[in-house]
Formats: sequence, structure tokens, C-alpha cells
Amino acid sequence: MPDDMIVAEDLVKKFGDVVALDGLSLSVPEGTVLGMLGPNGAGKTTAVRMLTTLLKPDSGRATVAGFDVVRDARKLRSRIGVSGQYAAVDEELTGAENLEMVGRLYHLGTGPSRRRARELLERFDLVDAADRTVKGYSGGMRRRLDLAGALVARPPVLFLDEPTTGLDPRARRDLWDVITELVASGTTLLLTTQYLEEADRLADRIAVVDNGKVIGLGTADALKNRVGGDQIELTVHDASDMEAARLALTSLTGGEVRTDPRFLQLTAPVTSGAASLAEALVRLASEGVTVRDVALRRPTLDDVFLTLTGHQAGAAAATGTDTDKELAR
Repeated sequence: MPDDMIVAEDLVKKFGDVVALDGLSLSVPEGTVLGMLGPNGAGKTTAVRMLTTLLKPDSGRATVAGFDVVRDARKLRSRIGVSGQYAAVDEELTGAENLEMVGRLYHLGTGPSRRRARELLERFDLVDAADRTVKGYSGGMRRRLDLAGALVARPPVLFLDEPTTGLDPRARRDLWDVITELVASGTTLLLTTQYLEEADRLADRIAVVDNGKVIGLGTADALKNRVGGDQIELTVHDASDMEAARLALTSLTGGEVRTDPRFLQLTAPVTSGAASLAEALVRLASEGVTVRDVALRRPTLDDVFLTLTGHQAGAAAATGTDTDKELAR
């Protein structure tokens, strides 16, 4: 078993009457990815700032790469890389100058800093833009440059706080490929995200965070299994069919049937997969319910989030109070 490179135990942080972290605990084994999934205000950014020595906990303790984040903060900083929600780059410098500056801040020396900058510019497909000022970079290019800056000192532990927020789908997938490559080379990564697909694709384990604490932890498959097995998801033709469809599915599954009247949709857990789907269609037809669309699917991380928190991740991200960002100012 690999050693844990990141350990947090009962971390608590309050800002006045606001409880940002409420006993958060987690661990990340060496060479793996932990995806921290949660809505705005859940405590993700506060946790990252604490684990990267930028905030001190009110109580609890944490270690990264074997160093206490409070007692050994100075020693720890040279062993971690951090990329925040917003690209921390100097717009007036070129891409190459930004990375060389980071190298000098790490005391790598002028020559090694320049060589490392060129190596990273090539790795992140920024060679053609290396000598252009960053103010002319696209959002995706700035993100790649910021991540490159976090890797200048070859840190064994990397923290990425919502690294793909605001990127278009293509730029997001390009960055996913870079992250996958980093982990394959042995980097330990803690990744915060609001994107369910991102956590599903990149993370070895996922910590679902809400109200400052971890409320679910495990692999994506393990968390999905907590929700249940297969589900029938169907859309009826008319709102007047909703109640009859709900009763028919309830009589078949014996479990709770979720309804969404806005979209005329119903979702029901089943245990016999395709056989249950066929039987459901027979029962719905006998009740005179017209089905517009039907599918059999496994639970998703959105189902996990809904089960654990009582709301969907997308809705939470859109409407939640962004406590982390407000407190980070």
C-alpha cells in the first residue's frame, strides 16, 4: 500500500459566524488523485488553502508529504505545486518570462530556470506563444501556463483548485490529458471540481464535500453503488400521465419513484435490468400511458450528489453561496 501523501484530520475553520470547514477529514495515497467534489461554498477552496499553508486551521491537523502544514510550512512550500481557480500569471510578461520568474523564486538559478521554462512550454504546447505577452493569451492558454508554473520545481504533490472552470469543452479535455500524464509519472494530486464528468474521469477516489465536511468518500463506482443498481428513466407524453406512470413504476419496483414534472420525467430503481424495463413498458401500456422516451441506465455521480446532499450538483453550483471565494479575498 502506498503511503498517504496528504492527510487531513478534523479540520475546522471559522470566519466570524461562518463555518467554512466543520471537521473535514481525508487522505490521498501517493501517486493517486483525490477529486474533491462539491458546490460553491462547500469548503473546497478553504481546504486547499489550508493544505497549501495559506490558512491556519482553528483546530485539527494536516500533513502533506510528511510535513505539518502549520509547523513545517516553510519546508513544505518547496514540495508542492498549486494552481488556483484563476490563472496566477503576470499579463505584462511573456509566457517564458513567467515560468523563468517562478524558477528563480524557487532558487533554481538563471540557467536551470530558463531550461525548465522551455521544457514546460513544449510540454504544454505553448512554444509558439513563448515570447508573446500573456495578455494576448486565450483562457485555455493561461490555464496551461498557470499549471506549468505549478510544475516548475517538479513537486511531488499538486493541488488544482477547479482548474478547468471557464474553459470550453476542448480546452478542458486537453487539460485532462495533461493531468492524466502527470499522475502517470507519479504525482499525487488533490483536485477540486464542480464538474461531475471531470471527477469521474480523473479521480481514483472522490470526496463529496458539503457544508465544510466530507459526506461521502470512495471510488466513483462505490459511490454510485450506494445509490443503488440500474434505473429506469422515462418521459411521458402528457402531464396527465404522470400519476398513472408513477403508480405503475411503484408497483413494479417497490422503491421510491422520483418525478420531475417540468420535463415529464420519472426515474425508478430496478433490480432486474432489461427484464424490469420490459415489464415496466407492459404495465405502462396497460394503464394507457404513452411513453415518449425511455432508457435503462446506471446511477451517475449526479445521482450520488443528489442522494447525499439533497440537491443536484449543477443546481448547487449555480445557486450556492460562494463562501470560499468570498473568504479568500
